[in-house]
Parts: sequence; structure tokens; C-alpha cells
Amino acid sequence: MSVKQVIIVEDDAGIAELHRRCLSQIAGIEVQAMAHNYQEALTLFDVLTPDLVLLDVQLPDGSGLDLLSMLRAEKQETDVLLITAARDVETLQEAMRGGVVDYLLKPVVFSRLEASIHKYLDTQVTIAELNTIDQSDVDAMLTRQKEHSTLGVGNTVLPKGIDAVTLDKVRQLFASHNQLTAEMAGKMIGASRTTARRYLEYLITSQEVEADLHYGTVGRPERAYLKR
Repeated sequence: MSVKQVIIVEDDAGIAELHRRCLSQIAGIEVQAMAHNYQEALTLFDVLTPDLVLLDVQLPDGSGLDLLSMLRAEKQETDVLLITAARDVETLQEAMRGGVVDYLLKPVVFSRLEASIHKYLDTQVTIAELNTIDQSDVDAMLTRQKEHSTLGVGNTVLPKGIDAVTLDKVRQLFASHNQLTAEMAGKMIGASRTTARRYLEYLITSQEVEADLHYGTVGRPERAYLKR
């Protein structure tokens, strides 16, 4: 998968820089630019076509929701992750109607933002690998951001699509391997590369492994997972 280009739209320069530093630690993400108000964001959208926008709602000269509406009206192929201090239901409803990939409330916790970006990347990889879809593919992608009450090791609540038994198998791989790719892990547990990647990405969100790039002898670098 190609590197995803990101624009950060955040009026507080300090918070914007924190977000940039967070994203800089995630393989597969590159921050193109940052805007601190509505007009700066409009200028960036005129010349750049990001894959993802981290979008604040309350800007000094406009609303992030208006920017979201503009992107949708112009049919720009840009995904939006909304970040806001607003806690009213109306803002959430408008964001959902605009098709945001996630909705984060300030103050943003680093691990929550990191988990959101990894889930976004995982979804993009899945989409890129699909030629056609069935209902299970749709269900997996549309519910990826939601957590359900499946219990794992230590009574940890696991998201839908993560089975405790399979998760344990993937965890055990790192007892004898310091680095794995999704393809390698899939072969070892008898699952597809996409399924293995889903579990490996979960282990990143739980901070049990970390991501890097694996450079083979030919072709593009592949996302790799390293034991912490």
C-alpha cells in the first residue's frame, strides 16, 4: 500500500504539532501540511489532494463541518477524521452524515489517535486487496471502529472481528520471532494475510508490538510487526 498523505487542520499550533509527531511515528503515514484556520485549509485543498484530513471543528474563522461539507460537495476523494471539543449530539450527527472515518473528542489521547490511524490504514489495505465484496467484507469494514463485548485474555474487551483464541495464536508467534509480516503470520496460523494483519494491527493498538517496514529482495517494502 502506498504511503497515505495527511493534512492536519487545527487552530492550536501546539496541538497540531503534537498530532504531527504522533503521526510521524506511524508507518504508512506522511503529513503533507498543517493549517491553523479555515482559509489556510481552503488554500491547501486547492493545491493538495490528501488521503486523510485530521479536522478540527472549531476554527477561528469558520467551521470544520463546513470544510467537511465542501469536500463532500466537490466529491474530493479525501477521508476525514474529525477532532473536536464539542460534545453536543448535533455535531456528532452532522459528522456522521458527512461520512467521517472516526470522531475523536479533545483532549485526544495519543493511544486512541494511534489506534484510529491504524484501523484506517488496515481498512485501506483491505479495500485495495478486494476485487469484489460480500456481506462479511462490508460488515467487517463498517464495524471496525466499534467495540463489542467479546472478552479476551485478562477479560479485555475485544473489538468485533478479533477472536481471543486466534489472538492468542498470533501472540505466541512472537515468542519465537522478533519480526513478522502479515503474510508470514497468516501462513503460520493457517489464516489469510488480511486476517493475520487484522490481529497484528490489534496488537499494535494494545502496544504489544510495533510497526516497521520490511524490505525484501524485490518489490515494494511491506509493513512488518516487531516485538516490543
